[in-house]
Amino acid sequence: MTDTVENTANDVVGDTESTAKRKYAALAANENREDYSLRFAAHSFRRWSPFVVATTALGGIAYLADFAIGASIFLSYGFTSGVLAILAAALVIFVTGVPIAHACAKYGVDMDLLTRGAGFGYFGSTLTSLVYASFTVIFFSLEGSIMGQAFQLALGIPLAVGYLLATLIVLPFALYGMGAVAKMQTWTQPLWIAGLLLPFIVVIIREPGRFSEFAHFGGTDGAGSGFSAIGFGFGMGVALSLIGQIGEQADYLRFMPEKTAENKRSWWTAVLMAGPGWVVLGAAKQIGGGLLAFLALGVVGKASALEPIAPYLNAVKPALGPLALTFASLFVVVSQIKINTTNAYSGSLSFANFFSRILHKHPGRVWYVLVNCGIAVALMEFGAFGFLNKILGFYSNIAIAWIGAVCADLVIAKPLGLSPRYIEFKRAYLHKINPVGFGSMLVASAVSIAAYFGAFGHFLAAFSPLLAIVIAVVLVPVLAVVTKGKYYLARPNTVSGPDSGAEDLQATHKCLVCGDAYELPDVADCPKQEGAICSLCCTLDATCHDLCQEPGASVVDLPMPTARVGSRV
Repeated sequence: MTDTVENTANDVVGDTESTAKRKYAALAANENREDYSLRFAAHSFRRWSPFVVATTALGGIAYLADFAIGASIFLSYGFTSGVLAILAAALVIFVTGVPIAHACAKYGVDMDLLTRGAGFGYFGSTLTSLVYASFTVIFFSLEGSIMGQAFQLALGIPLAVGYLLATLIVLPFALYGMGAVAKMQTWTQPLWIAGLLLPFIVVIIREPGRFSEFAHFGGTDGAGSGFSAIGFGFGMGVALSLIGQIGEQADYLRFMPEKTAENKRSWWTAVLMAGPGWVVLGAAKQIGGGLLAFLALGVVGKASALEPIAPYLNAVKPALGPLALTFASLFVVVSQIKINTTNAYSGSLSFANFFSRILHKHPGRVWYVLVNCGIAVALMEFGAFGFLNKILGFYSNIAIAWIGAVCADLVIAKPLGLSPRYIEFKRAYLHKINPVGFGSMLVASAVSIAAYFGAFGHFLAAFSPLLAIVIAVVLVPVLAVVTKGKYYLARPNTVSGPDSGAEDLQATHKCLVCGDAYELPDVADCPKQEGAICSLCCTLDATCHDLCQEPGASVVDLPMPTARVGSRV
């Protein structure tokens, strides 16, 4: 690794070929913490096996918000409408997640970089970075609220203090990146699985007849145990708010090793399990959360039944007796550490991507961990948990329009040749705005939000998220045909594109700005520098004004490397 020294992320300190023109701040220069947060994940950095990557990614779905979401859906809409809503949402999430997970694992990019090259353009994906960042903040606050409730119940700690503790406890893991996260997720997985299964084993042994009672549960709001289309739609909308979770899975999947003939089976198994496969367990947890809330309803009341800690404690108490509270609290704390580490980690990536494009500065991913956690604490203190259904129902309209547009590009536009068949994420080759994906998302979001607030009647209000994905999926190929795909690439990628002639994408070029060597997919030819520039230095340049995309701009012929000289790791 080429050493870099502390300085501001945009300072130019020299012009000679032997002196780096940009020297990153120490936190941004340390890839063991930075984890290639704003760039392609180099093959040389992907040192984990498919199993380890999958385990780490699946560790991030330990959240107990699933329990709260399931409880909210079943108590509001009854069993039949609730279970069908959860299963339908899971099917949509799985189908849209497969192509996204595959693309992120294959190309070594996170959700933001994928969005750039999948129809949104360089600045078009800036908005989706905020959408994704808001997802991580919302769920951090919901999970932190659950941990705060556990602290209050077990230790008598006031909620306000518990919320702060719930935030501080995850910082050490989120700050140190993939290496620390992978170890934590692996070590805590057995305890978490045991804690997850215990209440349901107790119920099966002690009260098997309660499952039949649950199947006839009509909710607490008078919905009834039969099927209600309106209840199904609203419940599905709440469950679909989790569609953005594929982004958190992708943040880990980008570290998958390259697929080879030898690891093909394990590679695909890991991608499917850690990508869209999370929703299988997620749906089961939502149904299980509804069951536990139903069982605890007569004991703790409706308000507490919506908080996972009370129903969980009620279920395990017959088996554990006086140890039940300690065990339940430990399970909640472990779960929240696992998921909120992921929320803080993924949120830092999104905020870093957003601000690097807006400000042309990057002080380091770890600073944005603090931004993410700070906003989440504020939401907890303002009582976000009490508005769970409304927050998630509204958010799902935007998130599903975004995911639907990206998925449509990968599944429809690229196979039909309406868009480039690879993922291009570098500023040097992208238009600022691509109306295909970005426009589809805006239209789908606007229509579905209007429907959500009743503009088109009560029925479409219930199905507004489904309306969003249908509009997005239809508009993407239509706009790709109308625009003839000309807004995908501003100019051909002659360094690592399909027509570049590059035979070894793991070969490296030295960036003339920061002085480090990067693998070809992370390098662009820059007329201003008259040579190679890495994707992050390209992003942070505030003075070039996209010179490389102007008509008549000089073409830089970069000689292809003949050997791998070691990328920056």
